[in-house]
Amino acid sequence: MVSPEKYYAHTKTDTKTNEVLDQTEWQLLTEHLKNVAERAREFADPFNSGEIAWLCGLLHDIGKYTAKFQRRLREGGNLVDHSTAGAVEANKLYGDLGFLLGYCIAGHHSGLPDGGKNADTQDDATLRGRLKKQIENYEHYKEEINPIISPDCRIPIRPLYKIGFSLAFYLRMLYSCLVDADFLDTERSMNGDVDRKIGESIQALYEKLEQFLPKFAKSDTPINKKRTHILNTCLQKAEMDKGAYTLTVPTGGGKTIASLAFALRHAKIHKLQRIIYVIPYNSIIEQNAAVFKGILGEENVLEHHSNFNYDDSSEMLTRQRLATENWDMPVIVTTTVQFFESLFGNRPSKCRKLHNIVNSVIVFDEAQMIPLPYLQPCVRAIAELVYNYGCTAVLCSATQPALDSFFPKELEVKEICEDKKELYEFFRRTTLQFVGPLSDEELAAKLNTYNQVLCIVRTRKQAQAVFNLLNKEGAFHLSTMMYPKHRSQTLERIKCRLDHKLPCRVVATSLVEAGVDLDFPVVYRAAAGLDSDIQAAGRCNREGKNGISPVYIFEPEGKYQHNSDEQRRWEAFADSVAKQFKEDPMSPEAITAYFTQLYYAEDKGLDAKSVIKRFEDGYEKDLSFPFAEVAQKFKLIDDKETRTVLIPDCDEAKELADKLREGQHSRQLLRKVQQYSVNIYENHYRALYDAGCISAVDSEIAVLTDDHKYSRETGLDASVDTGVGFFV
Repeated sequence: MVSPEKYYAHTKTDTKTNEVLDQTEWQLLTEHLKNVAERAREFADPFNSGEIAWLCGLLHDIGKYTAKFQRRLREGGNLVDHSTAGAVEANKLYGDLGFLLGYCIAGHHSGLPDGGKNADTQDDATLRGRLKKQIENYEHYKEEINPIISPDCRIPIRPLYKIGFSLAFYLRMLYSCLVDADFLDTERSMNGDVDRKIGESIQALYEKLEQFLPKFAKSDTPINKKRTHILNTCLQKAEMDKGAYTLTVPTGGGKTIASLAFALRHAKIHKLQRIIYVIPYNSIIEQNAAVFKGILGEENVLEHHSNFNYDDSSEMLTRQRLATENWDMPVIVTTTVQFFESLFGNRPSKCRKLHNIVNSVIVFDEAQMIPLPYLQPCVRAIAELVYNYGCTAVLCSATQPALDSFFPKELEVKEICEDKKELYEFFRRTTLQFVGPLSDEELAAKLNTYNQVLCIVRTRKQAQAVFNLLNKEGAFHLSTMMYPKHRSQTLERIKCRLDHKLPCRVVATSLVEAGVDLDFPVVYRAAAGLDSDIQAAGRCNREGKNGISPVYIFEPEGKYQHNSDEQRRWEAFADSVAKQFKEDPMSPEAITAYFTQLYYAEDKGLDAKSVIKRFEDGYEKDLSFPFAEVAQKFKLIDDKETRTVLIPDCDEAKELADKLREGQHSRQLLRKVQQYSVNIYENHYRALYDAGCISAVDSEIAVLTDDHKYSRETGLDASVDTGVGFFV
């Protein structure tokens, strides 16, 4: 069977005129298939899957050998399914192995599909449905490529527990290699060679760290000596084998620098490719990333979170923007949500980066913040990365959760700083005092007696109510009703007043609890889980200059009580531990007892979406994995519908509002918009819209039009003229 035709993968357009160029400029299909196959092999070699990834790359676009697809390239018209053919052919050639590869091939544009049932028809979007589709003849591929692998080629995973979860995890990694290779080759064919290279080697970064460490390791005070001791312990323990570790360092112990030192030296010794910091809050990310950039250079650190925008104003920023797509940089700082939702995602944009996690040091800062309903699948994912993908994981916290029992017996979790009790006693500078119920008026009266004090409450409603009762000199409010840039500006004013011993009384929601560098002589905290109480204590007497300072835990008024059974249980466990360890409810023993009780009580809710069971059941049901279903359900933050309200109270925000009204919606623009926006629930949005206070620019974003609805003190006011207020 000989065809005189040339088969093409893509057209090509002139970058200036946007006109389609002559066919002689188009990329040949055989070139694209071979390029993607070789690049996918390169990406998968680190987890011993190069040959399998090569096969995926070679077959992924053989559906473009149809006359219908080639005609569309020449003449235009509707989209043509070119992904199913490769899955059909893999299934035909390699049986069960081919069926598994079919997930990656069939989904390389639309996302990993669900496996489906044998009864599915070609109208179903499942893999089994896709395999039954009537496809135009694509046999001409045999004239140009030969998708043959060695007969002993096998999927090289070692299952943890049962095989289903491990196999599904592997397929997502393989998928990452395919889609990133496909994106990169398509980008090259369309735009020429794009220089994405950015960042120095791990060796070079470690040398930069060595130059910095003498500045950090001062020995002029006892606290600096202890921080140096922690740092040196981390450097020494970095020589240990790859694996799973905990790093338990009290607040004030220099955990950020110490963990970076461990990660870089460990990566250098074991020839690992990058450092990935996984952090629960954007505020901590920005703070830690600034530290890392100061030590390693801005060109070596990639921030990947919603509050950071990489525009194309410089070559470095362009390359960093491209690196957010596949994490091809030496140091990545990202959110817990971004990290885990990518690992359990099914879309190319989410999964493309996954293969670049292989052979990395992954530091999970504030590890206790992994949401309980997803704890088991998240820990299982960490175990997979360590056991099958050459990673070292470090669980970092001042309040180390009792996660050891959730790791499989094959992985022993080791503590880096073994003298946890001694470190706790040395850095202990606060004590919890439980003061019972306080009304807003009683609470405000107590706060007004202090020159400097922080009060952390449960709700935005209470934050505003208590703030309105404070003496106005030096009074500040912090909540998510303020847009991010406004919060950052307010935090700087607060830090300045604290440094200069000026009156400073702050009432805030829990957004200040973790990683925000504030230091108050006294803290009040509305009762919550013990971990939250201790996080609040981390904002008190951080340098230990005031001996042992009190952190007062109070019960707020009934109207601010927790709504969920889960939150009430956390508070009950905190009460139980406080009574059991009344001499010191913040001790390491108390923390272990608290998390043990919490995890035992929540055992059935630690995988609330049955993620692990779904994949194990999928394996038993003829390899029918629910990739799309799990991705849709795996949302670490409640997927409650919110709307974005842009606050145009400065020139830059006003320019952004104008661009939105003109219909501009680039990714860079939307990231800039987030810095000046407040996200509110649908009922709050509707109240403001009905009152004429906002104007919608699309289905998700509105612009505030009533200047009186945004206060430079308390942020967005969602109340309306009827007097009804909406808060959470």
